[in-house]
Amino acid sequence: MSNRFEQVEEPADDALTLTLQRDGDKCFGWVMCPASATGGRLPKDFRGAEMPLKEAFRAAIKFANDFRVPMVVSDPDALWQPEWGTLYREDA
Repeated sequence: MSNRFEQVEEPADDALTLTLQRDGDKCFGWVMCPASATGGRLPKDFRGAEMPLKEAFRAAIKFANDFRVPMVVSDPDALWQPEWGTLYREDA
């Protein structure tokens, strides 16, 4: 069974958000996590540097596991890679 990640339109207040983006020919991602999502384990909001997509995905997984926070994905440019798992949208 593959991992499942919720796709969101904007960063979440209660989870780490992996954002995947395209700017011209460049594709990159970054991690954002509000301190409030970590239950006091992170002293202030975190925004990581831009990095290649696969590195950003790996960094997001490690961060989410280390800080025990849920992870969601913002992917407006449809850059998600199927080998990472299933990306889904929560039904409203």
